[in-house]
Amino acid sequence: MRIGLIGTGRIGAFHAATLAGLPAVTGLVVHDADRASARAVADRVGAEYAGDLDGLLGAGLDGVVIAAPTGTHAGLILAAHRAGLPAFCEKPVAGTLEETDTVLAALEGSDIPLHIGFQRRFDAGYQAVREAVTDGRLGWTHTLRACTSDPAPPHPGYIPGSGGIFRDCSVHDYDIVRWVTGREVTEVYATGANRGEDFFAAAGDVDTGVSVLTLDDGTLATCTATRYNGAGYDVRLEVCGSKGTMVAGLTEQTPLTSAEGAAWPGGTPHPGFMERFLDAYRAELTAFTQVVAGLRPSPCTAQDARAALAVAEAATRSRAEGRPVRLPAPLRASVR
Repeated sequence: MRIGLIGTGRIGAFHAATLAGLPAVTGLVVHDADRASARAVADRVGAEYAGDLDGLLGAGLDGVVIAAPTGTHAGLILAAHRAGLPAFCEKPVAGTLEETDTVLAALEGSDIPLHIGFQRRFDAGYQAVREAVTDGRLGWTHTLRACTSDPAPPHPGYIPGSGGIFRDCSVHDYDIVRWVTGREVTEVYATGANRGEDFFAAAGDVDTGVSVLTLDDGTLATCTATRYNGAGYDVRLEVCGSKGTMVAGLTEQTPLTSAEGAAWPGGTPHPGFMERFLDAYRAELTAFTQVVAGLRPSPCTAQDARAALAVAEAATRSRAEGRPVRLPAPLRASVR
């Protein structure tokens, strides 16, 4: 099949290399507003280059991968839809719930699939935890502890347009909590702090955030996120049940130090998310080729992404207002 790739920045270039190596992909066409970047990536992976969006969409494609900046997602999703092409888009569908709902309304009733990129769903550890919850090995759940810890902050210019730490980082935890448990979030209480660089506060953001989620069956989840985990990239999910506890992301590479002097874990920490989730990204894009081929439905729909964003917006509001925020059921409704 022929796949188009829109966006050749850091994650786009990474996806280009992955797509070029998938057996199902027989042709790859890349485009970016930065033509020099797109040409360089095309040359590096042996792909075709399209100078504009119309050229890409008219290149005889079977599907489109969108890895462009967040502000372009909604328009590109709709452009792919108008062209009749299945699309994979990195999260989010759009920057706000209102924009997301506009896209969902435009896609309503369509059978053209849209797959949103939440790669943790394709990580072997998270999949194993979900299976343990689903088959009852852990009993009934009472507590989940999720963390997303970056080793160092991104460039200061990234933060003002990031949507804030809950939309940018913790949204992955919100999605995976829903996916692993099969439950919906009913209430969020969030807070945050700035102990690092001033540019976070200047953008109205925090460099460390904590949110407490109440799920619809009474399970509680804590989600922590920070831009300053100097020990290395650390992403984990601990699920505690009446019969047992299981952790995803607890490996030799986990950047933890035992206060009691235990030697484990003793591996070299992952430097960032692409290294940590290398296999998951490949599995995710492989799944998209199966979606394009009609072999499976979208494994992460726009409604799934909308639900995670609703939790992130509730957390953002909770931090700003210093109070818990209730979410409606279902989460496709507006947060109040």
